[in-house]
Amino acid sequence: MNDDLGLFTDEAGDESELRRQEDAESERFRRRRRRRIVTAVAGLLVLLIVVSGAVYGTSQLLSLGGYEDYEGSGSGEVVIRVEKGDTTSAIGRTLAEKDVVASPAAFVEAAKENKKITGIQPGFYSMRSRMSGEAAVGRIVSDEAREGRVEIRGGMRLADHVGPDDEVVPGVLSLLGKAACGGSEDSADCAGEEDMTRAAAETPLPELGVPEWAASGAAEAPDPKRRLEGLILPGIYHVEPSADAPQVLRSVLSTSFEKMRSIGFPEIADGTKHSPYELVKVASLVQSEGIGKDFGKVARVVENRLDIDMRLQFDSTINYLLEEPSLLTEDENRAEEGPYNTYRTKGLPPTPISAPSADAVEAAADPPPGEWMYFVKCQKDGTSCFSKTIEEHEKAKEKAKRNGAY
Repeated sequence: MNDDLGLFTDEAGDESELRRQEDAESERFRRRRRRRIVTAVAGLLVLLIVVSGAVYGTSQLLSLGGYEDYEGSGSGEVVIRVEKGDTTSAIGRTLAEKDVVASPAAFVEAAKENKKITGIQPGFYSMRSRMSGEAAVGRIVSDEAREGRVEIRGGMRLADHVGPDDEVVPGVLSLLGKAACGGSEDSADCAGEEDMTRAAAETPLPELGVPEWAASGAAEAPDPKRRLEGLILPGIYHVEPSADAPQVLRSVLSTSFEKMRSIGFPEIADGTKHSPYELVKVASLVQSEGIGKDFGKVARVVENRLDIDMRLQFDSTINYLLEEPSLLTEDENRAEEGPYNTYRTKGLPPTPISAPSADAVEAAADPPPGEWMYFVKCQKDGTSCFSKTIEEHEKAKEKAKRNGAY
């Protein structure tokens, strides 16, 4: 009995082991099968992606009107404009419309080999007629092609003046004139500085796109040549070469007033004691009198003096009319009567005196609290010392001399 039981147990164990082996082999088979399926699916997906890419590339070429290409570097001059947000395809279409390239596809295909194409910025570019796609790409990414780019900086004036080093500091209008003339005013067919100055003085403000809130104040300028002072904010502007002066000014002013709207004009003046145009005046004084970290305090001095009907006595307003301004103005210049002489005339000047930055505007709109009535540049880096009393101010002036600030 015991022997039979032992035999039965051994047979049962063998069968159990066999089933385990069969189950393990079956599981290994299922795993191999799953791997083959996953591999096959992955391969199919890769194939689909490659095919889709080819189809997309083909469709893009077809959408660009097919592939045609000129030979060579072209001839003549064609000015094209790249708009903000333009893709390589959009630039290619612009070039094809101007017959710079034979087809957008020729430009797009050539651009794939040039990494600089991603650095193309909005603006105007001098190209040639009937260029190969490769030649067009090579030119548009070169510095030589860039046209009409003008940078306006905070504190710049409309007109030229002589700087401390006796070098002429270009004004906004001369920079615009030079850009409109392709970098040189030798051509009689372009709108140079004189044309810009004439257009700024004589073209009706509504025709230049100046909104009513600014036009009403600008129209009161004692000198029409100064009507647009302060209305062209700092920034990068794109001037179309060969455009006439009114057209250039309309374009630049349109961009500038977009900048103004982005920082809150005209509503930014709500809650202040000033109209929007007066706020531009204050901001221009802040820009011209201080450095960035002092803008708020300078704005507060302006408001504190206006509040008690005290003359502003700012050298910047006297320098505004001088061809050769200086840090410390001469007594004879301070003695001259005139609406910009804030040593003799109370209140704000009749127009802004420079291009104010967004920081200067914000400081003018919301200056910090304080009782400062005076300030003087007391450090060589332009930092000012602010005082509440004339006695403190005199001490600050002595400090400025010791520091070699002036």
